Amino acid sequence: MTARPDLGAVSFALRDASRPLLVLGPSLGTSVTALWQDVVPLLDDVVDVVGWDLPGHGAAPAPDPADLDGLTVADLAAAVLDVVDGAQAERGDPGAPFWYAGVSVGGAVGLRLVLDAPERLRGATLICTAARFGEPEAWLERARLVAAAGTPTQVIGSTQRWFGPGFVEREPEVVLRLLGSLQTADPTGYAAVCRALATYDERTRLAPTSVPVVTVAGEHDVPAPPAALAQIADGLGARRREVLDGVAHLAPAEAPERVGRLLRDLMMAAVR
Repeated sequence: MTARPDLGAVSFALRDASRPLLVLGPSLGTSVTALWQDVVPLLDDVVDVVGWDLPGHGAAPAPDPADLDGLTVADLAAAVLDVVDGAQAERGDPGAPFWYAGVSVGGAVGLRLVLDAPERLRGATLICTAARFGEPEAWLERARLVAAAGTPTQVIGSTQRWFGPGFVEREPEVVLRLLGSLQTADPTGYAAVCRALATYDERTRLAPTSVPVVTVAGEHDVPAPPAALAQIADGLGARRREVLDGVAHLAPAEAPERVGRLLRDLMMAAVR
């Protein structure tokens, strides 16, 4: 596609260029706020934090289908840089390197930024993601179903994929928050991202990078199992790799303290 997709921008904590900038990315079917809201308070004393939402998700407007024809993960990454440019114009540090952390498709966008725009990054944390997700036909079938019948069709499957053993019973409010963001996601935007994931495959492009990368896997993650994160870590020469016990696919919501500590350690190590 030629036009950039219209992403939502969420300013969790935006002050000025005296503090580093951290950019957060969502998973398919979640808003960045629903996914990251328990992590942000653990970080916003030391960094500015901005998030972005997928087309038709969270703060992003409902898209025109024509605007998402042929959408790719590369298009999403380019649009994320537009969000960052807007935040940096407000902060007064246009073009400065920033920190990035993203989950699932948000992590795929982060991987794309590492590969295509390393000069823009101070570091990247790639969470519950992969260089390729499953088989294309499964994504195309999901896109067809959601386009025809809406995102509520994904509630049962997403509940099974998103949360580790016992989490639904322990944290029902968090579960309802995330499933609510799924059910209100625009079907056109959700289906377009599914089609983008059907064409996404960065396995042959993985190569050592100068960008400090941390990979974070969930022990029980099926869409992006620990082996998928190990492939990324090995290919990029990651500085650190973690597997979170008890966690499935949405680590920032399932284990906010552990994810917040990993992000804080990475960013603080760089300023010592």
